[in-house]
Amino acid sequence: MVDAKPNRRERLRAEAAQEIKTIALKHMAENGTAAVSLRAIAREMGMTAGAIYSYYDTRDDLITALIADVYNSLVQALEEAIAGASGDPVEQVMAYGRAYRTWALANPQEFRLVYGDPAPDYQAPPCGPAAEAEHRACTALTGVVVSAWPWAERLHGEGGYTWDDYSPEFVVMVRSAFADLHPAAVALAMRLWGRLHGLVSLEIYGHLRPQVQDPAKLFHEELVDLTRLLGLSVPVAALSD
Repeated sequence: MVDAKPNRRERLRAEAAQEIKTIALKHMAENGTAAVSLRAIAREMGMTAGAIYSYYDTRDDLITALIADVYNSLVQALEEAIAGASGDPVEQVMAYGRAYRTWALANPQEFRLVYGDPAPDYQAPPCGPAAEAEHRACTALTGVVVSAWPWAERLHGEGGYTWDDYSPEFVVMVRSAFADLHPAAVALAMRLWGRLHGLVSLEIYGHLRPQVQDPAKLFHEELVDLTRLLGLSVPVAALSD
C-alpha cells in the first residue's frame, strides 16, 4: 500500500514546525540555550503565543525535538561514513572520527546543544525520539569497537569490567544491538569517544586555535593513536592521510 502524500495543510504545518526549530537554533546561537522562548519565537514568526503552542506544548518539548533532530543528523553522518569504510576496522575508526569532527565543525550550535551546557531548567524525557537518537549515536561507535575487538581483546579483554559497571537501561540497549558484546568493549568505546570528543570540543569552543595552527593534523594523529589503542596495525597510507 502506498502512503498518501501529505495534503497542503499538513505540508504547511510541517514547514511551520521546522521554521520554529530553525529560529530556536538561531536564538541559541545568538544568546545561548537560555534564550529559547516559545513566545519570542512566536513574535518573530508573526504568530500569537497561543498559535505556537499548537506545535509544541512546552519549551521542553521544542528542545527535545531539536535534540532528536541533532542526534539524527549526527548519526546519519556517522553511519554513512562507517558504511563507506568497508569492513576494515582501521578505516572505520578513521572514518568515524573524521565524520564526527566534520559534522561538529559544520554544526557548532547543534553540537553545543547536545554536548554543551544544557538549557536552564530543561528536563529531558527518559524515552522518546531524543533518547532513541542518542542511543543510535552510542551504537555507531560501539559497532566500530566490535569490528576491532578480535584485535583489541588481547589488550583489553581482562580489564575487569562486568555488566554491573553500567546502568541496567544502558546494558539492555547495547546488548540488544550486540548480543555477544564483551563488557570491556563498552568501556573501550567510551574511552575512544572521550578522546575524540575532547579534541573536537576544544576546537568548537575555540580553545585550540590560539595554540595550534592545524587542528586537523592534531586530530588525525589522535585517530592514528586510537587505532593502536584498539590493537590494530595502521597502514602507512593512514599515517600521512
